[in-house]
Amino acid sequence: MRLVAQLRDVERSLTKAAACRIPPPAGKVLSAVEESAESTKLWCAAAAVMAGAGGRRGRTAAAAGLGALAVAQLVSNGLCKQLADRPRPPKTWFPHDEVEDRPDSSSFPSGHTAAAVAFTAAVTPVWPPAGVACALPAAMVALERVQSGAHYPSDVAVGTGIGLASAWLTRSAPRLILRHWLAG
Repeated sequence: MRLVAQLRDVERSLTKAAACRIPPPAGKVLSAVEESAESTKLWCAAAAVMAGAGGRRGRTAAAAGLGALAVAQLVSNGLCKQLADRPRPPKTWFPHDEVEDRPDSSSFPSGHTAAAVAFTAAVTPVWPPAGVACALPAAMVALERVQSGAHYPSDVAVGTGIGLASAWLTRSAPRLILRHWLAG
């Protein structure tokens, strides 16, 4: 029980630090990026640009990114949030009014982070420059989710894990299915 209390203290410290130490102008930039990522708009737009301007590689990267994003959304929002009813961080921890504009759903895990990481991690092996271009907004989305009061750092960490696992699964599933089919 002592370890759990210590982990809660660390989470509280990290959450408050993110809320208080990020200057308001930077917070506004983070919020703008997160708002563009709301309902996966940013990632769908990036996929459209990749598919339109990147030729075959761009279309493959866009398909990989959107596939991984769909898996991440299904796991984070469709499954995990339904099973884990974790309340959002207390509003009193945040010295800004962004905390008033957050969802009522479970805090655990961060679906925004899962989607951003899944898209980026799936695009990167197919088209590295596009993946690098997606990495900064993905990191900004993850940071904003804590800074705004929508999530605890552990929600974002688990969302990152879901995103990475979704990208791996999306990339590996065809080979695994083919191997199983050929072996059977």
